[in-house]
Amino acid sequence: MKVVILSDTHICKGKTLPGLVWEELTDADMILHAGDVVSDSILQDIALLAPLVAVKGNCDWFISDLPDKAIVDCENIKVGLIHGFEGEGKNALERAYNSFINENVDIIVFGHSHMPYKAYYNGVLMFNPGSPTERRGQKDFSLGIMNVNDDYFDIEHLFF
Repeated sequence: MKVVILSDTHICKGKTLPGLVWEELTDADMILHAGDVVSDSILQDIALLAPLVAVKGNCDWFISDLPDKAIVDCENIKVGLIHGFEGEGKNALERAYNSFINENVDIIVFGHSHMPYKAYYNGVLMFNPGSPTERRGQKDFSLGIMNVNDDYFDIEHLFF
């Protein structure tokens, strides 16, 4: 199972995702979006390619039906999905972690900072895909690719 992970796309009307992102989405089995979509039209477009789970970011005030967080089953892997702008903690990573502290998740995917991140925090794998459209001081644009096979998964950044 190939899962494409996005966050902080900030797509306004009349704009679209970079070509490389569309290429990765075409063979995805699932798409996760950790918020700050901005325009629901991009969600409608990518949902045509694969099942999509998206959560609300702090810039998604025009998209009313997005949950604040979700737990997604990717085969036997439980993924906590959140933007990371609200809750207890001094940064997006801590807020994301604290939002799932009483949940049984294998990995927490979050966004908000636009900074790619992959590391264990208090025993839980935390992953921020970065942004494919707004680098905010980062060298590259980025997204995440997670491959799942039964109880095994690997997750990496794709930088471009």
